Amino acid sequence: MVKLRSVAPVMGVRFSLIAQTMEFSRWKNFFVAMIMLETLVAGFSFILNQAGNIDIGLATTSNDLQKNTSANIEENQTVLPDIENTASVEILPEKLNNPPKIIKAVYVTGWSAGSKSYLNYLTYLFKTTEINGVVIDIKDYSGLMPYVPNTEQVKKYKLYNNAIPDINGLVSFFHNQNIYVIGRIAVFEDPAFSKARPDLAVFDKTKSSPASPPVLWYDNHKLSWLDPASKEVWDYNISIAKDVLLHGFDEINFDYIRFPSDGKTQNMGFPYWDEKTPMRAVLKNFYKYLRQELPDAKLSADLFGQTTVNSDDLGIGQIIEDSLEYFDFVCPMVYPSHYAENFMGFQNPADFPYEVVNYSMSTALKKETAYKNLKIAEITPPTADTQTMPEIKPEVKLAKFRPWLQDFNIGAIYTAEMVKQEIKATQDSLKENFVGYMLWSPSNVYTKRAIEKID
Repeated sequence: MVKLRSVAPVMGVRFSLIAQTMEFSRWKNFFVAMIMLETLVAGFSFILNQAGNIDIGLATTSNDLQKNTSANIEENQTVLPDIENTASVEILPEKLNNPPKIIKAVYVTGWSAGSKSYLNYLTYLFKTTEINGVVIDIKDYSGLMPYVPNTEQVKKYKLYNNAIPDINGLVSFFHNQNIYVIGRIAVFEDPAFSKARPDLAVFDKTKSSPASPPVLWYDNHKLSWLDPASKEVWDYNISIAKDVLLHGFDEINFDYIRFPSDGKTQNMGFPYWDEKTPMRAVLKNFYKYLRQELPDAKLSADLFGQTTVNSDDLGIGQIIEDSLEYFDFVCPMVYPSHYAENFMGFQNPADFPYEVVNYSMSTALKKETAYKNLKIAEITPPTADTQTMPEIKPEVKLAKFRPWLQDFNIGAIYTAEMVKQEIKATQDSLKENFVGYMLWSPSNVYTKRAIEKID
């Protein structure tokens, strides 16, 4: 089954607390599409173009890029179908009819997703490993989209780069292999839209005046942010999510759902946030609004790994309990390398992947259980005669935990065994609540021996 939508032809367009988050997306690691002709030139393997990590200024070692070889990639040459004719009717893919119950996904940049040779690598990965899902950048750290959407402001300001020339063909390519497709949106860190709409952006109080246009505030990585309290900013991101869903994506993943952190935060000014309403309240209202506007969509939220163990909002507004009622999946980024020195008594937490992930996810599950019991108590008061709780408790639906795990060399050289230990820790801690994991590698190349299929 496909849906048809008439369209006109369109012309192509972390809080350095622990440095936690999906902000490794700032690694500009692009797979250069060497083969863009109708027929792949035999013998060529894809070239990974990696420009460095914007977020934390660390370079991925060459070992990252050598974990897998392109020789294996060439064994499975499956590419997107070429669509030469631009018709007035767009064929929209359907979501997966029977998606996997346990999602094991890898992160993919828009540029990688637009490279046919990289897709050959993914096909090989799907056939030889347990991976059955992908998380694709739909709006990354730059604020740009990889395809031309049918959303007014993105088109008006040309906030796209055409990294993915055929978004529908891409989704079909994955669905034909029964691969679950998640679209990732970086929400409040958005240099592109903040420059186009500075009236919605965090501004620098020391450089701005009421009589002149606001001067954007930049974090330590020279990136600008949108005001998390702006409803127009909320609507902007929701419009992108709606467009992505029309193209058959199975889930929308929201990242950078927080206040800015690293940088001269004392200089930040907000056009909409009154600086009196607690940050956590602002974000919780946003979560609620997302669910209200996207009632039937599968939604997930990326949170700092430290939210699993901290009771405060980390100075950025993130409290893990606040997200549980509004998302299908909550995805803490429990990268061991991103925990502070002496966490759990470990001088270098990165050297202890099992212990860090197990403790984090076990604590998160305890928090969720406590929150669930609280909600049940709120809606089922003690009976009048016995003052005891009824035996049958109402169901309270909360998000499942599906963490991001580390497959990159920061803090330690991450071997296949270390990645395996992270996965095992997730399974051991969540037990029957285990619904999968997502692997993050800035290079978009993954440690195959850590995720090989078990015969």
